[in-house]
Amino acid sequence: MAESSRTQRLGAYAVVLSEHRMLLTRISPIGYPAGMWTLPGGGVDHGESPHDAVRRELYEETGLVARSAVLTDVHDVHVVDIGREDQYEDYHGVHLLYVVDVDADKPLEIKDVGGTTDRVAWVPIGEIGSPDYPVLEMVIHAIGLARGEE
Repeated sequence: MAESSRTQRLGAYAVVLSEHRMLLTRISPIGYPAGMWTLPGGGVDHGESPHDAVRRELYEETGLVARSAVLTDVHDVHVVDIGREDQYEDYHGVHLLYVVDVDADKPLEIKDVGGTTDRVAWVPIGEIGSPDYPVLEMVIHAIGLARGEE
């Protein structure tokens, strides 16, 4: 068995709902896994408060400003498999989930052009996980939270 690289990553993510829709972003070809839809958010920079990170990431990926952001849950994923650049990886992602309120009437706009997000959309909950909107497991977890299932 090939030796794996070990990576642990802390991220802050926005769970944003409006009228039976969830705000999602699509991972660009320079991100991983490309083409999958996820919650707006991403890595917490060294020395950055997670509370600031979720607001920053939300703005960079959607153009929306958080009116409020409340830490609601922690989700994690641990995968030991072929990962980025087809290399064997031992990856542990820790996801801080914030319920975020925004002005849902504002237009969506990716501010960090050329980054790891290439699309942003309000997606009807019933379409999440369909072939048009394949999602990371964290999104399914967040839907369960929103429905009070977790």
